[in-house]
Amino acid sequence: MTEPAGIPATPAAPRQLTVPRTRWGAAWVGVCAATLALVLLIVFMLQNTRSVEVSFLWMHGTLPLALALLVAGVGSAILAMVFGAARITQLRRLARRRRD
Repeated sequence: MTEPAGIPATPAAPRQLTVPRTRWGAAWVGVCAATLALVLLIVFMLQNTRSVEVSFLWMHGTLPLALALLVAGVGSAILAMVFGAARITQLRRLARRRRD
């Protein structure tokens, strides 16, 4: 048997259908990751309820270990956001000056 002219002898690879990535899809992944992180945080806090003594500058007191770690983590995250925002502002000003 001979193949007619213009038709390939081997079949073409099947075309794969891909779904485009969207902002909603990225948001859904972010929500799922945040939910998982919050569940893990709740489990951590429930397992670490022992009170510890905390001293910071002139303040002294006792609070649950998990709460002390949570406050320290949130404080460091806020500090990192402040420095990040300052750097982004600095870069935007520099870019605006170079454009003008």
